[in-house]
Amino acid sequence: MFANGQTVVQIMEQLAPKHYAVENDKIGLQLGTLNKEIRKIVVALDVTDEVVDEAIAAGAELIIAHHAIIYRPLAKLDTSTPAGRLYEKLIKNEIAVYISHTNLDVADGGINDWMADLVGIKAEGRQCLEEVHTDKLYKLVVFVPEDQHEKVLQAMFNAGAGHIGDYSHCSFNIEGTGTFLPGEGTNPFIGKPGQLEKAKEIRIETIVPHSVHRKVVQAMLKAHPYEEVAYDLYSVDLKGRSFGLGRSGKLEQPVTLGELALKVKEVFEVPYVRVVGDPNRVIKKAAVLGGSGGRYARHAQFAGADVLITGDVDYHSAHDALADGLSIIDPGHNVEKIMKQRVADWLNQQLAERKYETKAVPSTINTEPFRFV
Repeated sequence: MFANGQTVVQIMEQLAPKHYAVENDKIGLQLGTLNKEIRKIVVALDVTDEVVDEAIAAGAELIIAHHAIIYRPLAKLDTSTPAGRLYEKLIKNEIAVYISHTNLDVADGGINDWMADLVGIKAEGRQCLEEVHTDKLYKLVVFVPEDQHEKVLQAMFNAGAGHIGDYSHCSFNIEGTGTFLPGEGTNPFIGKPGQLEKAKEIRIETIVPHSVHRKVVQAMLKAHPYEEVAYDLYSVDLKGRSFGLGRSGKLEQPVTLGELALKVKEVFEVPYVRVVGDPNRVIKKAAVLGGSGGRYARHAQFAGADVLITGDVDYHSAHDALADGLSIIDPGHNVEKIMKQRVADWLNQQLAERKYETKAVPSTINTEPFRFV
């Protein structure tokens, strides 16, 4: 069985939820329809003519890309222009295009975390450079019969409830007596229709992030034995976990700026990097940001980073960073190509777990527009 396009996107958005995206970012379905069977997915950094030809040759019905193909509203669709011909080719070959951009940058296990892993930034204590989204918190309260308490509680924890900072499985449990009168035609777990019942129950209270609150409630309802479950879900005035662009943190071990530059060149498979700062400077803490991150130099400095690793740093931003004592390594914008294999692998794992035959493949096309001579 092959997955429907909507199902593929729902799976993709578990990795990179749309609400993580920066305001006005051009994400989501940009061309075509998802209301069809998807046998093959091509994962690409950019959607170029060569990438579309590759998708056609592969028999793909969907391209999932990082960079948008439509940046502003179209006044007309002129197929004599390069962009128009690209759209026409996609439409004629019934290939849909879905974009996952800053939401994939922000996501846990997304582009910025992959970059941080590659350059050796420790996972422990890793922070984002600029906050984009804060996960709203809810309090979930449910009443469970004593002998079903552990089953329901674990189901809620397994779905993502009960996290407070670095602590997990957080809950409060109170014993009490519940009353209910089953109506005619009911099939109560405890008691009989038409008779007032008193049952020993436990009140469970736990914290649930907005990002998983539907999943937690569904898990709780599925595990709960009652036909009609008594529960409350209400927002609390507490700040949840923050998600954002970029990452900063301590390196696994200190290195010189020159050594780190060579590592960046190697792990991102680029022919050269631009370096701002003294190559002999010892780097203990680094920051990374996929794409064009020159304007985040002050964010990196505020985070205590010795170096910012990002693309497209302009001349004046480099001078400002140098004056501020911040080193920079610029491997270019195209290093975000690391998303191709990783997204394809993640999708294949998720699709296989759901018993779908749909396959994702990384694009083999090099979309780096610059040539180095």
